[in-house]
Amino acid sequence: MDTITWRENPFRDPKPTAHLTPFTPVVAERVLRYHRSWPRYQKTPLWHLEELALSLGVGTVWVKDESYRWGLKAFKGLGGTHAVGRCLARELGLAEVPPYSALATLTQDRAPLTFATATDGNHGVGVAWAASQLRQHARIYMPRGAADARLQAVASAGGEVHRSDLDYDDLVEWVAEEARKQGWMLVQDTAWYGYEEIPTWIMQGYLTLMAEEFQRAEGGVSPTHVFLQAGVGSYAAAVTAFLANHWGTAIPRIVLMEPHSAACFFQAAQRGEGTLQAAGPIRTVMAGLACGVGNPAAWEILRRWVSVFVACNDAVTERGMRILAHPLGSDPAVASGESGAVGMGVLSSMAQDNRYRDLRAALDLNQDSRVLLISTEGATDPVMYRRIVHAGFTPPGAS
Repeated sequence: MDTITWRENPFRDPKPTAHLTPFTPVVAERVLRYHRSWPRYQKTPLWHLEELALSLGVGTVWVKDESYRWGLKAFKGLGGTHAVGRCLARELGLAEVPPYSALATLTQDRAPLTFATATDGNHGVGVAWAASQLRQHARIYMPRGAADARLQAVASAGGEVHRSDLDYDDLVEWVAEEARKQGWMLVQDTAWYGYEEIPTWIMQGYLTLMAEEFQRAEGGVSPTHVFLQAGVGSYAAAVTAFLANHWGTAIPRIVLMEPHSAACFFQAAQRGEGTLQAAGPIRTVMAGLACGVGNPAAWEILRRWVSVFVACNDAVTERGMRILAHPLGSDPAVASGESGAVGMGVLSSMAQDNRYRDLRAALDLNQDSRVLLISTEGATDPVMYRRIVHAGFTPPGAS
């Protein structure tokens, strides 16, 4: 049975702060130009699920489908390509990262750098692919329990992949220390005191995802609600900062979603801040969100702009995966993985289950609502995907 726990944000204070400065529309446009210079760049689809919206009692449901990103099946390549590019530009003494072709030419006769990171899968694929495309080396470390398909995806992207017996959060610490000892370039998608610059570059890379749809204030979609996944929080904070810079206090309502066992931001809101660390062991099929320690830089943005924090069990995202895989009427099918479909799971549950009528009321979710979901990954673990989407399906509204 799907279970959602939620609370309104007690810290919400939507006003401009210095934490928004790295994520302005000007920065987003610059990052988008850089990504457009990369081979095989294409804007990812924005699906309009009209019949599903009608069945859920909302005005519009859009799904930004990141399974098409460079053939990597996830949005994480945006952060990897930008951070690797910025690191190489710095090594070359350049103030800005040049277009891909110029960067490849400038680095072709130099000894390659080694980029290292800890990852549950998608971030490592992005870093490995970016490094490989620029003839650099990548050492990618994955936690215990990582699916074989995710390791193979890193190797196929050009990375040297290692499986560890550590969990994700301990592995992040170990790789950071090993990178320091070995002289590798750490490209980690979370920040801590003394390590903020490269995580910011990664977060800026994610801005392309939004800039593709919001290049002009008068154009593109105009959502009233945006549902965002939180692992370490970097992606969610980057998107939230973009929306805050774009709309100011008229920002759409932001719903931040985490697995129950890795709900570090939800728990911080519930206990009145404190440490960004989830209590208890992490057990979830949402591998990309299985992070027990949040990014403090991300929290500085999320705590001011998020409307509602949500924690949910695996049944919620599994519901979302099945709904997206089995479209209604003429709606397109969307292949969304365990971390990608949680937004659809939360939306469909809260829209149709009276257990969550207070959550609907808190978000003012109604027939005029225009909801933007981001499917952050496709079927990155094909075995798990098939097991979940073919394990039985009940259409929205069915008893």
